[in-house]
Amino acid sequence: MKADRAGRKNIDDYIAAFAPEVQPILQKIRETIRKTAPDAEETISYRIPTFTLNGNLVHFAAFKNHIGFYPPVKGDKKLMAEISRYANERGNLRFPLDKRIPYALIGRIVKARVRQNLQRAKARKRKPGLRSVKT
Repeated sequence: MKADRAGRKNIDDYIAAFAPEVQPILQKIRETIRKTAPDAEETISYRIPTFTLNGNLVHFAAFKNHIGFYPPVKGDKKLMAEISRYANERGNLRFPLDKRIPYALIGRIVKARVRQNLQRAKARKRKPGLRSVKT
């Protein structure tokens, strides 16, 4: 199932490069993210599908035996406990292709990431910046 990742311009191109049995999985992950974060923008970053909303929101990628989902979830202990069985040594998630993909869990992860990104954006706006001095 090796796919050449070079030259992908959009998520449609990325998905189309994979085996027919993997394409519906990637498309459903994409749809889950879009439904949960309708204001997020799609792009390709690090040569993989990426959604942005006040910064990087989530990335996903297909591999031979799993779907990778990034970045690691932090701060929500209940959610972190639920995803622990999918976490690799760096905290990024691996959803095995020979098991049922947890789309509802992906939606909850995206919702948590939206909340985190919006909080960070608000915090940046509240920081006092340099004020211009009128003379």
